[in-house]
Amino acid sequence: MPRPAPRPPALPSVAPVERRRLRSRLLRWYRRCARDLPWRRTRDPYQVWVSEVMLQQTQVRTVEPYFQRFLAAFPSVQRLAESSLDQVLLAWQGLGYYARARNLHEAAKIICRTRPVRWPTDAAAWQALPGVGRYTAAAIASIAFDQPVAALDGNIRRVLARLAAVREPADAPAVQARLWRLAADLLATASPGDFNQALMELGARVCTPRAPDCRACPVLNHCRAARAGLQRAIPVRRPRRAAPQVSALAAAIRHEGRYLLLRRGPRGLLAGLWGLPTVETPGPCDDPAAVLRQAVRPLTGLRLRSPRLLGTVSHVFTHRKLTLTVFEWALADRAPALSAAAPAAAWLAPAEFATRPLSELDRKALTLLGGEARDALQRRAAPGAAVLA
Repeated sequence: MPRPAPRPPALPSVAPVERRRLRSRLLRWYRRCARDLPWRRTRDPYQVWVSEVMLQQTQVRTVEPYFQRFLAAFPSVQRLAESSLDQVLLAWQGLGYYARARNLHEAAKIICRTRPVRWPTDAAAWQALPGVGRYTAAAIASIAFDQPVAALDGNIRRVLARLAAVREPADAPAVQARLWRLAADLLATASPGDFNQALMELGARVCTPRAPDCRACPVLNHCRAARAGLQRAIPVRRPRRAAPQVSALAAAIRHEGRYLLLRRGPRGLLAGLWGLPTVETPGPCDDPAAVLRQAVRPLTGLRLRSPRLLGTVSHVFTHRKLTLTVFEWALADRAPALSAAAPAAAWLAPAEFATRPLSELDRKALTLLGGEARDALQRRAAPGAAVLA
């Protein structure tokens, strides 16, 4: 009978006096040194919510311009709810992790079901919305509504792991549960939003992953990892699995100077985005053009001829690396008659490609058409621009 996995040791308790000193020092540092970020100038729940969703797995310097443009396109939750998914995805284009945009749009529609709009005020109510997890709910509730609820993102997890000298993988579920409890224990209930942001700021700017600047740390005296000389070894990381390699084929179907783009279905990694008709394959094919022709016919109802290899592009997603081989095709029939079972489709000239929300993979694929297509895609459409019907 296998032995149960050993439980990580409990985190050291923090004495009340030490908690008060740590909170005081951290808050003083934050209020003196925090970056002036646009979402920190307000407690408006809409702006706080949008910023927290954008900041998921994305760096601040990347988010800032997107945040400003997104609010210009959708200045209120009502405007966001009333907009089409294409408009929202177009404004999000290039930021990645498009499920965030789809969930934001869906949650906006849920929030706007009541008139006037009634915002969720506690973390549990926020977490009931699409795309809002435990951390995001806690961040919004504490920052926008002053709710005394602790938050734990990657930056905070790293800070707390070093403060407590956690020598087990900090992303292991049992260890994370203990770090959540430590975050709640340390929380400054009088200023929970500032305190949570102070921990995030500390992790982003001082207690960084590979080169923590301990001399600049306002809570160095409270850090058990620094006292033991372990600050560079903590947090312990579990080995990452290599991203699997995936192969796919795409058809750039040409008709009178226009190309066929399809909208992907409501589920999946790139749901709701537009792109070339694409099919995944188990691996390299002996005759990829024949495989692609056979796959496109039932999908679109179109008969293709004269395949021309355009090239291959690659893109790394979070959990896999996809290599896409692109062929250009002419139509075997004079008039394109799409199958009734085909997804939403549009015949677009290269100059019109930027009017549709495209994944980075499809942008790379379409640039293989060269010339006008490449120039149009380099001039990214402004967020909130009108989308062709």
